[in-house]
Amino acid sequence: QVQLVESGGGLVQAGGSLRVSCAASGGTFSMYTMGWFRQAPGKEREFVAAITWGGDSTYYADSVKGRFTISRDDAKNTVYLQMNSLKPEDTAVYACAASRLIVWRALLRPNSYDYWGQGTQVTVSS
Repeated sequence: QVQLVESGGGLVQAGGSLRVSCAASGGTFSMYTMGWFRQAPGKEREFVAAITWGGDSTYYADSVKGRFTISRDDAKNTVYLQMNSLKPEDTAVYACAASRLIVWRALLRPNSYDYWGQGTQVTVSS
């Protein structure tokens, strides 16, 4: 059983930057692909980014490509999401998730992930 805890959310002005983190415990972190999803009020959960185990491959939603960067530190059992040039439409609860899969099409789907964190709120003001 893997436990995931996010941190680092908050309020930032449009154009600003924020880094959210996800600390894992209870499993072999290095063997999991890690993903970030977000959900805004009244909207469905949306894929943001994923990084495969070993960090060999990263994937991004078109809406964040070039602005967000996902990375992982297996020594710290932590995955990060660096968010730059933030926009008001990036406002959402951001949650990390762990998956055994590495195929990018599967990683876009929430049901491909086995474990989820509770999420952290990111609010971007205009």
